[in-house]
Amino acid sequence: MVGTGVFTSLGFQLLGIQSFFVLMMLWFVGGITALCGALTYAELGANLPRSGGEYNFLTRLYHPCAGFISGWVSATVGFAAPVALAAMTFGAYLSAVFPNISPTGSAMALVILLTAVHCLSRQTSSSVQQAFTALKVLLILLFCAVIFIWGGTYQAADFSPQAGDEKLIFSGAFAVALIYVNYAYTGWNSATYVTSELENPQRSLPIVLLVGTCIVMALYLMLNFTFLSAAPISILEGKLEVGVIVADHALGANGGKAMGAILALLLISTVSAMTMAGPRVLQAIGEDFSLFSKLADLNRHGVPMIAIIFQGALALVFIVSATFESVLIFSSFVLGVNTLFSVIGVFVLRWKKMNIKGAYKTFAYPFAPLIYLSVTLWTLIYVLISRPIEGWIGVAMIAAGAVLYYFSANQSHDSGR
Repeated sequence: MVGTGVFTSLGFQLLGIQSFFVLMMLWFVGGITALCGALTYAELGANLPRSGGEYNFLTRLYHPCAGFISGWVSATVGFAAPVALAAMTFGAYLSAVFPNISPTGSAMALVILLTAVHCLSRQTSSSVQQAFTALKVLLILLFCAVIFIWGGTYQAADFSPQAGDEKLIFSGAFAVALIYVNYAYTGWNSATYVTSELENPQRSLPIVLLVGTCIVMALYLMLNFTFLSAAPISILEGKLEVGVIVADHALGANGGKAMGAILALLLISTVSAMTMAGPRVLQAIGEDFSLFSKLADLNRHGVPMIAIIFQGALALVFIVSATFESVLIFSSFVLGVNTLFSVIGVFVLRWKKMNIKGAYKTFAYPFAPLIYLSVTLWTLIYVLISRPIEGWIGVAMIAAGAVLYYFSANQSHDSGR
């Protein structure tokens, strides 16, 4: 979860919101929304235990066409786009420290390297991810501690509610800024993509989803409090590499470069996580549709190598062909639609009486899923209003998945699969 969004989106949020209280509320609301989604997905994953995430949920709860469209979204946008965005941020941070290094070149090199690593074996994949995740959490805590202990003069930031803040929270600017925040929390559902490879998913999956999301919300609130306390708004507005700017302002040029290198290192974990989880969706699609059967092929270590390579190649295309902001808005919209229908699925699950006896049930049902659905629908509507090009391209992407399902289903039927 922790990666691109929290280190890039504050600069864009500041273009429309200048209230410190409202900015912190953005990250709190985003965290509560992700937590409500995680509470719901925990029930879906525990009762429908198979790798594939939304592809698995929507196939079994609605119709194979709904699952296929979800899988198509995940295959083309859901993981390749976040991999590209995290790699692009890695490149931006690295080039801020070492100007002679091409940000695009370093981003592409990172994707290629981690694609190769995750093709080796499950054990290698797991070990690399665990190591970089632990390093990531330690580096975030180190970053905040260094800024507050050795940083320069703190900003006159008042985080208490101000007059007019209540109107701002319900404004279009808040909804648009929430798009960036929701993207930063993207990944709270990633454990459901590898459910089949978890030990005792009925027990472990809810714990992973709930504990992980709560930890990330705490880290995000702490990071943004640090950013806003350590650097003036004027130098952060519209900037991508927020962490480097804050470190440079608080610690000086040399300290800023050192922290920039640390933050670049941190982003490796995000690229690694998405490179590991995404291909499992492609694998599930390949198992169900003969048109994509090659994606289900495993190497001798049981790893879907072709699916991993395919996703890596798609991420490289995003890196060289699109801007950071357009990829972020477009992918956020499509992924929002994907998770929206999945969370609705918890009501379908109970209506169809598909619950496994003794499996986890959503805490605070039905309020948790309703909160997630309300916030997500609100932001999706504002994407279509404020960024219609990216929004309607997302709609077209979903429609293309429906057309592709028609042809792939017919081919699978003709082949007897």
